Amino acid sequence: MRNLIKAAALAGLFALAACGGKGDDSLGDNAADAADAAADNIDAIADNTANDAVAENLEAQADALREKGEAREDAIDRADVNAQAMTPAQKEAVTNGL
Repeated sequence: MRNLIKAAALAGLFALAACGGKGDDSLGDNAADAADAAADNIDAIADNTANDAVAENLEAQADALREKGEAREDAIDRADVNAQAMTPAQKEAVTNGL
């Protein structure tokens, strides 16, 4: 009986460890989406620029911003942030990298 209880407890711990914790992936998604929206704005400016060199520079900035947003999303997901315990201001700071 004692071994059965230990086995059940260990199985529960393994299941809890596998679930990824109590983090909220939507916070990371929001960070990536915010960066992507800003990059889209830069791309729109690049599309309306007559100077090819300036347009290429702007497109490179937009690509870098998207990569930064994806990196921020990964970092938030790895940190396993509990978004439900955060205030709206804290969520906004994490999402926007402030």
